[in-house]
Amino acid sequence: MTEQLTTLRLGTRGSTLARWQTDYIAAQLATRWPGVAIEVDILYTQGDHILDKPLPLIGGKGLFTAELEAALRSGAIDLAVHSLKDLPTEPAPGIVVGAIPARGDVHDVVVSRSRQPLAALPPGAVVGTSSRRRAAQLLHAYPHLRTADIRGNVDTRIRKALDPDGPYDAIVLAAAGVERLARNDAITETLPLDLMLPAPGQGALAVQCRDEAWLLHLLRPLDDAATRAAVTAERAFLNGLGGGCAVPVAAHAVIGQGRLHLRGRVAAFDGRNFVDVAGDAAPEDAAALGAALASQALSQGAAQILREAA
Repeated sequence: MTEQLTTLRLGTRGSTLARWQTDYIAAQLATRWPGVAIEVDILYTQGDHILDKPLPLIGGKGLFTAELEAALRSGAIDLAVHSLKDLPTEPAPGIVVGAIPARGDVHDVVVSRSRQPLAALPPGAVVGTSSRRRAAQLLHAYPHLRTADIRGNVDTRIRKALDPDGPYDAIVLAAAGVERLARNDAITETLPLDLMLPAPGQGALAVQCRDEAWLLHLLRPLDDAATRAAVTAERAFLNGLGGGCAVPVAAHAVIGQGRLHLRGRVAAFDGRNFVDVAGDAAPEDAAALGAALASQALSQGAAQILREAA
């Protein structure tokens, strides 16, 4: 199938993290298919250009994927690499997630200007985050803090956090991105999952392709079954709530002793009201588990939280 293929074109956003992720997938493909030439094309999305507004107010996660998906459909590129948490849960016509490699760290981390953990920051200290999920959980755990929106890539956010004259006393962002860019030196603390449950799909990569047999064949060796089951459950939980990046929804699933265990959380914006649910199922029932826990969360008060968040 690959003998007739000479070049595989990967599309990526231009940020350092996006390039790292795409280069990582390119290296995995080159190892598995040494006879295939790989090219990387940089595409800039609408989300990369609008940096002065909170993400939920400018259209959500699709702003980072629409241009890449259009390039896939046109044949300009063959594969697109994303942070899975940035992919909308709604399927893109003609496009599938051909591979989800083994997951990275799912935690969130703190970068603090004073090197103090969040609990030690003074009342009114400002914590920057682009995520309402993070902001809601932060305010629940640390009501003495304030949150403020922050945009930009990982390096930009870290620079803003450490700026002695900047508006932020600390920021919170995904551990996986910080680690992939070898910026572990900037981390002040890693937040435990009980305090800060991650976004659905956090720490995982997704490789999109057209729904074509030869592309799926190339990507199959990169797919990790345990990670795919976990993120399928998490994203089904989010989808069952009708949520996107504008809604404070968190979820985390792992496989243990042959069972898929899922935790889900819906939080009010001010952090005062939480709905937590948990359950388990066979890994092949990941989507059903996520949907069932979403229904359970809605019946336990999440519906009211989501109405207030609309």
